[in-house]
Amino acid sequence: MSISTSEFKTGLTIEYNKHIWQVIEFQHVKPGKGAAFVRTKLRNLRTRAVVDKTFRAGEKMEKAQIDKLDMVYSYSMGDTYVFMDTETFEQLEISLEQLDDAVNFLIEEMKVVITQFKGEILGIQLPEKITLEVIEADPGVKGNTAANATKNIKVQTGYILQAPLFIEVGQKIVINTGTGKYDTRA
Repeated sequence: MSISTSEFKTGLTIEYNKHIWQVIEFQHVKPGKGAAFVRTKLRNLRTRAVVDKTFRAGEKMEKAQIDKLDMVYSYSMGDTYVFMDTETFEQLEISLEQLDDAVNFLIEEMKVVITQFKGEILGIQLPEKITLEVIEADPGVKGNTAANATKNIKVQTGYILQAPLFIEVGQKIVINTGTGKYDTRA
């Protein structure tokens, strides 16, 4: 389906120069002299790179149909991670490279959304916040009363992050999957 730059909106996905892009920001500009144009900030859905691109007003391109699959993480086999469709029970294997940082937060039975374009897996959307158990924690330094003092901790997925000094082994914490940072105690 062909669309015009006048139909741009945040979140729209387009095919341009053999890549799939998502519109992050856009601005229609009508200068006093010359033709109108659309200034955009686009994210490449394959590489995650963000670029600034200017289009002529009214320029046409193809809209990219992105499919979203509701799935559950089942298990991993080496560098391959297996997800199951919650309705059809079909399984989908995704490589470690395709998962990128999401692998730090995957736990069995976690519900995720997998995005695809014409059968090509573009990525995985995790819940915004998840609860994980602390399996290792550096000891808090006695007498460290500095504001916002933190220490290294390791959670059940193997991910290492900074957390407040009072977090101990065995506690459950909430992590923001977007930033990878400690949010609160569970």
